[in-house]
Amino acid sequence: MEAYLDFSATTPVCQQAADAILEQCRRFGNPSSLHQKGLEAEITLQECRAAVAKRIGCAPEEVVFTSGGTEGNNLAIFGAAAANRRKGNRIVTTAVEHASVLEPCKELERQGFDVVFLKPGRDGCVPPEAFLQAVDSTTILVSVMACNNETGALQPVEAAAKAIKCAGAPALLHCDGVQSFCKLPFYPLENGVDLFTVSSHKIYGPKGAGALMVRKGVRIIPRCFGGPQEKGLRPGTENMPGIAGFAAAAKAMPGETEQLSKIESLRAHLLWLLENLPGVEINAASGSPYITNISIPGVPAEVMLHFLEERGVFVSTGSACKKGAASHVLSAMGLPKARVDGALRVSLGYTSAKSDVEALTAGLKEGLSVLCRKRR
Repeated sequence: MEAYLDFSATTPVCQQAADAILEQCRRFGNPSSLHQKGLEAEITLQECRAAVAKRIGCAPEEVVFTSGGTEGNNLAIFGAAAANRRKGNRIVTTAVEHASVLEPCKELERQGFDVVFLKPGRDGCVPPEAFLQAVDSTTILVSVMACNNETGALQPVEAAAKAIKCAGAPALLHCDGVQSFCKLPFYPLENGVDLFTVSSHKIYGPKGAGALMVRKGVRIIPRCFGGPQEKGLRPGTENMPGIAGFAAAAKAMPGETEQLSKIESLRAHLLWLLENLPGVEINAASGSPYITNISIPGVPAEVMLHFLEERGVFVSTGSACKKGAASHVLSAMGLPKARVDGALRVSLGYTSAKSDVEALTAGLKEGLSVLCRKRR
């Protein structure tokens, strides 16, 4: 029996999504074609847009399909900066964002923008007052994630929106919603968000599909050119199998509050089991119940990861996009190097069960005995 506990990296494709993908591979029409097959594809495309919009809580015309979270974040950040650079020069973000936000912000800093990277507290959350202090009248973009992908910390998005309003800034508010979408009751338009990024393969859909919500009336500049698709913001023939699978997965996902109680109960059981394992330290115990970050100081994370893998337990050392690099998130939180080097991310999905977390803690207990003895 395998215990898969790396749902924040990716999820298995649900049957509904797989069926929708296969159907679109067979119904191969291009939505831009003027004949019947093109019309059928266009109708399906708009049905998919409406399905994703419903889960985001926005209008269908506010959804732009992308290849996933990284492209969506890049389009939002570079697009907003280009559209508003005459209005100001400051960009405010946090030091714990996903690399697909941090790296574009660093590139804009190299281009001459004044970029502020706000530090979190030891709980992984950026204090709300930090946004009030950082956002001024020259700020053109604020980017803050809803839920941190490594710790599960919930960032104060509403405080960022308030800071923009208080400063009278022309800033757009971008939110990376990849880890909150279809999992947590977070609704971007209600929280003052202008640009909201989501991804398919985090919600049991296929890789290679995602969306960027662009609030009605918001203008951003495209990153590539060559066609009118997706309002010109994402030109090129639409990935119909991926989009159809994405929409099917979004429709199949249980309601946020419906699955939350189960996940909270499962995480409470996990924390109780971890408390009985001497040598395991919990780096983040609040925030999203889907994500728990732990450390075994003295045992490199990759060593423990492979020890668990040999026993059929799958976790990660942090963001899958970092491929094992030391966590910038935990470092920004001020954790000691030994805790950063020994950190593992345990992430749950709605298909997770008690047997999964019990297999994890049994593997950790054995690993603590075997690996710590070897390192003496």
